[in-house]
Amino acid sequence: MLYALLYVRSMSKPVTIRVPEELHAQLQARAEAEGTTVTSLITEAARNAVRDPRLEGAAEVFRAFVTDNAAVFDEAFPDDAPDRLDASRRAA
Repeated sequence: MLYALLYVRSMSKPVTIRVPEELHAQLQARAEAEGTTVTSLITEAARNAVRDPRLEGAAEVFRAFVTDNAAVFDEAFPDDAPDRLDASRRAA
């Protein structure tokens, strides 16, 4: 049963696109240089194309918020303050 669930989750839909020979050569060269495949490069580009633009910069905004409010977080969660965490990021 687990195999069936994993298989369904990893199924993909083939899509045929036409690109100029020069672009295809560039994709092949980049894929080889990165140790990946042309399919992986194109899939990642497609994911980026449909990513919700409202999330752009969200991580930076969140990090800035946490940094600006570090003292409040440390006071509210003293056992999780950075100086009380060991190397594995667990409370010491």
